[in-house]
Amino acid sequence: MIKTDILIIGAGPTGLFTVFEAGLLKLKTHLIDALPQPGGQCSEIYPKKPIYDIPAFPEILAGDLVGNLMEQIKPFEPGFTLGERAETLEKLDDGTFIVTTNKGTQHHAPVVAIAGGLGSFEPRKPPIANITDFEDKGVSYFIKDPEVYRDKKVVIAGGGDSALDWAIYLADVAAEVALVHRRAEFRGALDSVERVSELAKLGKIEMITNAEVVGLKGEDNLEQVVIRHKDEARGEEFKDVDEFIPLFGLSPKLGPIGSWGLEIEKNAIKVDNSYDYQTNIPGVYAIGDVNTYKGKLKLILSGFHEAAIMCQSAYQRIFPDKKYVLKYTTVGGVTGFDGSKKEAKKEVVQSIGV
Repeated sequence: MIKTDILIIGAGPTGLFTVFEAGLLKLKTHLIDALPQPGGQCSEIYPKKPIYDIPAFPEILAGDLVGNLMEQIKPFEPGFTLGERAETLEKLDDGTFIVTTNKGTQHHAPVVAIAGGLGSFEPRKPPIANITDFEDKGVSYFIKDPEVYRDKKVVIAGGGDSALDWAIYLADVAAEVALVHRRAEFRGALDSVERVSELAKLGKIEMITNAEVVGLKGEDNLEQVVIRHKDEARGEEFKDVDEFIPLFGLSPKLGPIGSWGLEIEKNAIKVDNSYDYQTNIPGVYAIGDVNTYKGKLKLILSGFHEAAIMCQSAYQRIFPDKKYVLKYTTVGGVTGFDGSKKEAKKEVVQSIGV
């Protein structure tokens, strides 16, 4: 069983920044996320999209923001349970909690902070009748380890950043890469579209546009995909494959959290914003886009603020007999659990006799 001070459900920007704020209070953290990597939507849906309302950054790519947050929290050595969804919440007699994932991993903590953004994200699956028959047998909705596709025949479906980026990456890994998109135009970053076009000219990627995958064939594992072209003269094409990766984005859902006894309003968790963003279950907080209260703004910077306030309350819950005196990082610096120390250089003032 994994034990920590604050268990954070959701490893998006708000969840990651919570690690930093908790670290300043010497509180250990562990994060659970259904996605295979930290960053939430910023990593999975729009890593190359610019964000303009992060303080001190006139413009920053979503993926770079996640990278900066990961670097910022590194000294506090957070733990991660990735690729697993928080399934159940059990409150023990001593007021602490056990959260169990869909894969049976158990986590024990006195404080739970739900920072799940818009909820747990589930892949948008194409309407192929037998697609579930080939899940984990040639069909994947996420790429966790690119080496899995080494020297294999891969078909990627989609027209956004994720589909483009992985097609580019796997061009140097897989034996064959085909990118299937139902339109001729892509909606990803321009440099990615241009790079895919270059690789197509070099024969490293097969671009199949104005078409979509409509069927899957195989015995125990996937062997073929059926591609239907909009051009009726071309009809349907049967393509031999080892792996099919449909990348059509993610669908946000509150998921199992919705059955934990929390007060829900319009698919969001109601909290006490006048004090500490605590839910109706003492010891369980909700911060970021997953919560709701009067005047709520679903902004990353709002989530950062809520994380700081929540951690102060969590400290008092964990250590009710201690009084924490707020020290600015400009004064106290930042001391990591890894032994690192960041602090301002001390000015030496010398008295000069006259």
